[in-house]
This record gives sequence, C-alpha cells and structure tokens, in this order.
Amino acid sequence: MIRIIAFLAVVVLLGAGFSWLADRPGELFIIWQGQRVEMTLMVAAVLVVGLIAIVMFGWWIVRSIWTSPQSISRYFRARKRDRGYQALSTGLIAVGSGDAPLARKMLDRTKGLLRAETEPLVLLLDAQACLIEGRTDEARQKFERMAEDPETRELGLRGLYLEAIRLGAHEAARHYAEKAVEKAPHLPWAAEATLEYRVQAGRFDDAIRLLETQRVLNGMDRKQHDRKKAVLLTGRGLSKFETDPKGAREDAVQALKLDPTLIPAATLAAKAYLRENNLRKAQNVLEAAYKLNPQMELATAYAHAGGGTSLERLRRTEKLEAMRPDAYETLYTVAAAALDARDFIKARAKAEMAARIDPRESIYLLMADIEEAQTGDQGRVRYWLALALRAERDPEWVADGQVSAHWLPISPITGRLDAFEWKKAYAPVAGRLEDGTTATAADAFGALPDVSAPAEDAEEAEIPTPVATVAVVEPVTAPAKPATVTPVEAAVEPVPFFGRPPDDPGVKKQTAETPSNGFKLF
Repeated sequence: MIRIIAFLAVVVLLGAGFSWLADRPGELFIIWQGQRVEMTLMVAAVLVVGLIAIVMFGWWIVRSIWTSPQSISRYFRARKRDRGYQALSTGLIAVGSGDAPLARKMLDRTKGLLRAETEPLVLLLDAQACLIEGRTDEARQKFERMAEDPETRELGLRGLYLEAIRLGAHEAARHYAEKAVEKAPHLPWAAEATLEYRVQAGRFDDAIRLLETQRVLNGMDRKQHDRKKAVLLTGRGLSKFETDPKGAREDAVQALKLDPTLIPAATLAAKAYLRENNLRKAQNVLEAAYKLNPQMELATAYAHAGGGTSLERLRRTEKLEAMRPDAYETLYTVAAAALDARDFIKARAKAEMAARIDPRESIYLLMADIEEAQTGDQGRVRYWLALALRAERDPEWVADGQVSAHWLPISPITGRLDAFEWKKAYAPVAGRLEDGTTATAADAFGALPDVSAPAEDAEEAEIPTPVATVAVVEPVTAPAKPATVTPVEAAVEPVPFFGRPPDDPGVKKQTAETPSNGFKLF
C-alpha cells in the first residue's frame, strides 16, 4: 500500500512539473564545440528524463549480468532448502503416525539437504525417529545434545523429561523440570511439573512462589490461580497443623477467601479455631461452607464441634437442618444425632426422609442401627443390612481411581495437584434390575408414605397379603381368645419398612398367651 501511494505521488509530481513548464515556455541554447543547439525548455526536460531512464536501465542490465552467478546459486540453494523442509515435514508426520521406516528415510534425505547446525528440527526428527525405533539410549543422547544448545535447550529438556517419566525415573524428571524452570520460567509444562514435585517434597513456600511467577509471566486465569493457591495454602496448613495451629488457621482462612468451596480448608480452619477454644468462629466457618456445599465432613465436624452431650449435638444438627433442610447430609446427621440421644421417633423419621432423597449405603446401615436400638428385631436388622449391600456407596475422596480417607493436595498415584474429588467411587455390589438399572428405595419398599403423618396412620396402612402357593387344610378348632395388648405397648410398637413387612421377619418369641392353632392327625 505504501509503495502504491509513493508511486502515485511521483507520477503526480512529474505531471505537475511538466504542466508548470508548459505554462512557462522558453528557449534553451547550448553552444558546444562551435555548434549552437537550440530547443524549447519542454524538449530539454523530456530529454533529461529520458537520459536518466536510459542510464538506470543500462545499470540494471550490467548489474544483473554481474550478479547472475550468485543469483543462480541462490536459486538452486533455495530449491534444495525447500526440498529439505519438505522431507523434514514428511518425516515429522511419519514420526507422529509411528511410521519408523518412512521417518528414517526422510531423516536421511533431510540430512543430505539441510544441516543440523542451521536447522534444529533435524535433531528433533533424529531423536524422535530413534524413539519410535526403540533406541532410547541414542534418543537420550540426542536430547542431551539439544539441551546443551541455547537455541534448543527447552526442546531437549522436555524430551529428556518425557523420557524420564516414561521410564519411571521421577528423580531425573524432577531434575529436568527444575532446570527448565530455572532457564525458562514461562514454560507451562515445566512449571506444572516443578509445582507438583515441590508439593510432594513438602516445599509449599517454593511452590507458592513459583505459582505467583507463573501468573505474572503466563497471564494465568485468575480463577485457576486462586484455586491452585488455595489448595497449596490448605496443604501447607495441614502439614503444620500439629506444630503451628495458628499458622495453619491463617493459611486455611486465606484459602477460603480465594475459594470458599474448598471443603478441606473449612474443616482445617474449624479445627484450628477449636484448638484456640474459639467455638463461635469454628461454627461460623463450617456454617458458611455448608451453605455453599453441604458435605458429610462439614456436617460431622459441625455436629461434634465443641463436644457436649448427645442432646447438645442433636440441637447443633438441627441448626444445619434450618440452613439446608433438603440435603441428604443434613437429614443423615440429624438422624444419627437423634439415635445417639435415644430419640428413636425423630431418628427414624429423618432417616426415612434421607432415604427418599438418596438411598445410599450409609442410610440403610443407620436404619439397621435404629432398628437394633429400638426394637432389637434381628430379622428387620438383616433386612436393612441386605438393602445396604444393594445400595450405592457414599461419596468419598477419590483421585485417579484411588480412594482416600482424607483429602490431600496432590494425587498419591500421579502427583497431580488438586486431583481429589468428593464423589461416589463404586457402584452398588448388587441390586441390578433386569433392564440394567440400579434398584432404588421405591423398588425396595414400594410407595413411601409421608413420614410427617402420625404413627396411628402408619399402623393402619394396608399391608399386602402374600398369595399362598400350597393348599392348607384349616383345622376345626375353637376360636382362640385374642391376645391382650396394653396401650403402652401399642404406642411403642414402631412401623418400619414404610408400611411393608420385612422379607425376613426373624424369630418370633413364643409366649404363654399365644394361642395354638395347630391340629393333630391322630
């Protein structure tokens, strides 16, 4: 565009100059060697311009002839370079596709057309070809050669790092990552690997400094940076909780400011506050985290914060119910606290509500505990235990398929930072229906009645009568006197199984008042 504008400007200037001369006619006389040459001023100007053009054209011809050998050499050199880059490109594609013979063929052709000193990609192709051919020692030597060259240092270090990871040489991988960060701190792969290695070694301060450097150099996303820093602060707080509770509390509080949904930071801050006998702040931290993300660890920590009697724990769990009444964790915690307080009616009601929301293994185990404590009916206890075997497992801390009882800042399998997730790790052991779906509470119990209804309505619920498969001869006997049941016993009798009888009713105790309806053949 600039050239076009310059050309148009020159043309305009020439036209303006000739127009100016045309408007001002004149005569030009030249006397040379006794000869007088007479011409107009316009003709003289045209002759001057033409002479300049002829000189420039002649100079171009002479210059082209003079530089023709170099031009010809440059042409063939450029053609050779183009062929070399074509072979290099084909070789890299062959390496990516795993075609070792073609990669080696293109490497030999590239070496004949390009020099490794001027094109570093030739060394890369050579090293990659050795890798896919299984010659790892030669490949490592070539990567080391690349690491010594300032132009290909980062490329060689990455190759050495990946090869060390493949061989399981984690110490060597850590060395190469640290060296790459030292030479080029802006490299994301080197910074990420070094960050994980420093966390594994417990060097949280160095890891946090490296994370801040990455944010400045690479422009890391603010949300991603805050999450990683919160994880690092929580890990540092956990590492020094026993020796420095105050420092652990400060790290946990700072982590919660960066990411309020980080559950381990909330539990760590609450434990640190309890160490300082600051129950109110501990409860505030747990309440704020529980409102955002109801989780079993938070509910359990809140229920047991400050100790106290079972009735005090029940009252604390009722505060959680006021905050998140529809959460499974809330109902389960209230039911467990009610069981400890021997309030069986509330424990059973809350447990049934939790089973409607999410029929997990833990709620059925809790129902078995309630049945054991309230009625002692072993048949009903076995029924709940059988349902627990068929139900889904509760969420756990899982990282790379590994289940852990506690949260950790890195994965114990791969060393990945912030790898733990709170999720269900396993499917139910049994309870698969014929169509492949998982059995639910409605499949196990039928339609569940409203637990808010009084116990009398539950007792009057219709219980289906099983259809007999064997003909039974009714003996002719005198009608037996009905057993007398006191009002107290009728009120205490619970109504389990949501209106349905258990599959295993257990062993009934025979009493003297039980009538005998048997008959004798003889």
